[in-house]
Amino acid sequence: MVIMILERVPSGLRGKLTRWLLEPRAGVFVGTVSAEVRGRLWNLSRQKGGRNGAGILIHSSNTEQGFRFQSFGDGSREMIDCEGLQLVRKPPTKRKPSEPQGK
Repeated sequence: MVIMILERVPSGLRGKLTRWLLEPRAGVFVGTVSAEVRGRLWNLSRQKGGRNGAGILIHSSNTEQGFRFQSFGDGSREMIDCEGLQLVRKPPTKRKPSEPQGK
């Protein structure tokens, strides 16, 4: 099983991925492909994702959790490794510096 979640990527890339995977929601791709096809689709996503694009690849693997994931770009979630467990966290919101007060 393969799941790809892409943010801010060109529609042409999404079209290419739908040749191999289903897109049940915009930017979410699901399917069952070989490890070679998965690698090629992931490399294509990273190359064509654009300057602002981001993505997460989740795939079945022989680990304690039963899956692995990889990511690229500055997405809305951070992927972290915590003592061998792969976790997802929402990054803290960035505060804007307070503006100087006028006279």
